[in-house]
Amino acid sequence: MNLLEKTFQKDGCSIHYWLTPNQDAPWLIFLHGAGANHRMFKDQLKSLDEQFAVLLWDARGHGKSRPMGPNFSIKLLMDDILSIMDKEMINKATFIGQSMGGNVAQEIAFYYPEKVENLILIGCTWNMQKLTFTEKLTIGLTPLIMSVYPWDLMVKQSIRASSVKYEVQEYLRNAFLSIGSHDFTKIFLATANCLHTEEDYKINKPILLVCGEHDNTGNIKKIAPIWAKSEPQCEFHWIPDAGHCANQDNPEEFNKLMTFFLRNKLL
Repeated sequence: MNLLEKTFQKDGCSIHYWLTPNQDAPWLIFLHGAGANHRMFKDQLKSLDEQFAVLLWDARGHGKSRPMGPNFSIKLLMDDILSIMDKEMINKATFIGQSMGGNVAQEIAFYYPEKVENLILIGCTWNMQKLTFTEKLTIGLTPLIMSVYPWDLMVKQSIRASSVKYEVQEYLRNAFLSIGSHDFTKIFLATANCLHTEEDYKINKPILLVCGEHDNTGNIKKIAPIWAKSEPQCEFHWIPDAGHCANQDNPEEFNKLMTFFLRNKLL
């Protein structure tokens, strides 16, 4: 798939993004996970054709989008991608988000539902869930834990928790190391603190929610089927032989689900 690379200057960061020259088609916007970059979706691009217009990015602080700028938050990422959509005159899109990217997609659906056609969420926790006391305590202690955690050990454990595939782990290792410990910590903490309980809130958009059967990060594996049952337009699937980065660990299985969903909802 032929992509054009562009940049967008905002809040102290040169944000790099890629999009298809053919834009007279339903838009798909891919949002990568924390510490990764746009290349995490390379296997998904192979399964798409010119029936879709595609946009990917390196979120601020990731990949080529450096420096991060003075601030980082999920809401700032939401503002960044909406600004790019305005620049490219994209009124509405299907958002495909992995982990942190899925958190951003949920915030767009919450604050700007008119911008969202559908959601495809991969290894993503539920932004609006009600946390248990233990989960709140864990999030509260996260800054202290990360301040004393050795960087090499953090990278090693993060990549093992994220993927069951050696080549994906190596991709993540290189992506994490290119960010560095300071910015990686800011990204991790911002992602952990993006949750906000919204009683009785429903996204009320068509959702494809997937989770790798070996995803052991946070509470994602526990919360995913509960979340799916709460949404009237959500279909949920376990991805076999896959961890947190299910679209990379088992692209064949994920791509089948993704393309069927997209063709059913958009074509």
